[in-house]
Amino acid sequence: MKRIINPWSNLEGFNCFGCCPTNPQGLRMQVFEEGDDIVAHWDPTSNFQGWMGVLHGGVQATLMDEVAGWVVVRKLQTTGVTSKMDIQYLKSISTNGGQLTIRARIAKQMRNIVIIESEITNIEGEICTKSQCTYFCASKEKAFETIGFTGCDVEE
Repeated sequence: MKRIINPWSNLEGFNCFGCCPTNPQGLRMQVFEEGDDIVAHWDPTSNFQGWMGVLHGGVQATLMDEVAGWVVVRKLQTTGVTSKMDIQYLKSISTNGGQLTIRARIAKQMRNIVIIESEITNIEGEICTKSQCTYFCASKEKAFETIGFTGCDVEE
């Protein structure tokens, strides 16, 4: 598993709720490449609960959407936006139940539309939440023109 280098981490004004390491209210996720998958590990706390001791469903959606977005950035070497997200909440997630694993991969690609499947597993390896995200991807030229995106690498 190789850590993905965030190409925006040194840009002034970068404060992504999902992946900015210095956002004090954010999730501060780090993402890794493992074969065809993009993977993150995250420890929930009571700051992210919905009902007492249960991870908020919107936070679960954000975790999966963030990792799915990194699939586009790393695997397709461009940027994109979520246009649709279908979620299945299968099992509640405790905010004090240990580290979660969020995993995503490309399920299907049609020109500039990509379908990404993702899931959250608890420390016991049980799949608690699944999603299917539809992303609209920018061309590499448009990604460069609009935000200066030149690519995404991994640490060696």
